[in-house]
Amino acid sequence: MAEITLNANERQKSNKGANKQLRRQGVVPGVFYSKGQEPVLIEVPELALKSLIYTSEAHIVSLKVGDRDSLTCVLKDVQFDPVTDKVVHFDLHGITTTDTMEIEVPILLVGNAAGIKQGGVLQQVLHKLDIECLPKDMPEHLSINIEKLNLGESIHARDLAFENITVLNAPDAVIVSVVTPRAEKEAAEGEAASAEPEVIAKGKAEKEEE
Repeated sequence: MAEITLNANERQKSNKGANKQLRRQGVVPGVFYSKGQEPVLIEVPELALKSLIYTSEAHIVSLKVGDRDSLTCVLKDVQFDPVTDKVVHFDLHGITTTDTMEIEVPILLVGNAAGIKQGGVLQQVLHKLDIECLPKDMPEHLSINIEKLNLGESIHARDLAFENITVLNAPDAVIVSVVTPRAEKEAAEGEAASAEPEVIAKGKAEKEEE
């Protein structure tokens, strides 16, 4: 498991106006929280967050805040501006070596599905899985072999088994399927018609203000 070092400064103010001022300066407000500890309000340059947020892998974070000892944590939540898509707030969750943690980990599909040669189209429904594990067992990604996936078949969360890892998604959650081209087109049209990303994103942006 790769570890990323993140240097941060402690925030002195946490009101809406102060947070907006930080963002105008290219700095993102965030918070570190851990069981049994007071939350630590932090701020990090936007560029320093890129390797942590815009990645296809999960990481353990070594957080350094001023003169404090390093804090071991994971990225728990990121909020984006609904218009600019810039990061407006992030949460880091402290972890220990002895306690299990819940985290979202990217999925890596391995191989070429047999159903593609049968005229099907690969449709990946989930790109990340919610898991529970000890920090030492946290993977950068979860590999799922799809070579034996035929036309009309799906892989569900209940079909997965990983050593020392518990999958938290609903058992019937579909990870990936091979569907007919027509079914894939209809599914895409249905998603486009029902999606309301602006409303959802706005709700998240409003929630972050402290």
